[in-house]
Amino acid sequence: MNPAVLEVAGLVKQYGDKTALAGIELTIAAGEMVALLGPNGAGKSTLMQLLTGLFVPDRGRICVLGHDMRTDAPSALARLGVVFQQFALDLDLSVQSNLLFHTDLHGLPRRSARARIGAGLEAVGLGSDASRPVRALSGGNRRKVELVRAMLHQPGLLLMDEATVGLDPVSRRQLSQTVVSLCRQSGVAALWTTHLVDEAVLADRVLVLQRGRLLFDGDVPTCLQRTGAGDLESAFLQLTGLAT
Repeated sequence: MNPAVLEVAGLVKQYGDKTALAGIELTIAAGEMVALLGPNGAGKSTLMQLLTGLFVPDRGRICVLGHDMRTDAPSALARLGVVFQQFALDLDLSVQSNLLFHTDLHGLPRRSARARIGAGLEAVGLGSDASRPVRALSGGNRRKVELVRAMLHQPGLLLMDEATVGLDPVSRRQLSQTVVSLCRQSGVAALWTTHLVDEAVLADRVLVLQRGRLLFDGDVPTCLQRTGAGDLESAFLQLTGLAT
């Protein structure tokens, strides 16, 4: 069993009378690709906000590679790589300039930074695009640049927050496959949040979240066996009570 990269225990978050997360328990191991599947309003965004330190939980504990988010946030956050739902690149700068800005923030020497950038872009098929302005890239390739950026400081945990919004089906699948390959090859753990069932089928494990509660945590075959469904979409609809 690979060591735990992310440990979440008893996580609770409320907004007034509304409970966004109700005692979430979650562990992700090194090299594991986990899909967090839930309808809009399930609590996925709240969980990501807590994992990235944007908000603090009302109760519970988050540890990234043993660093407690509440007591040692800088160390925990330094081990995260994040691709947010909204694009976060400067469209007028070149791909390389965008990526160098990130490595400068992390204090990487320029020689190491350029080597990592080159290797990262080659890995996602964008090796010849370093000097192009981001504006000239397709939406799918911009996402690949953001994925490269998220990995430049060699994080232990990669968070993908609804990262395929606005992408066509081919680009979505390419991005999913790239993340799976990263997990296999580099040992990084990944948590991919989505409401699209087809993005979850490549994951090692699927988490089903609804109304702030985890309804299922396991692999796809186990999910199908438990629900008696013929496919993951049917199982998801059954678990969440959305089946008509």
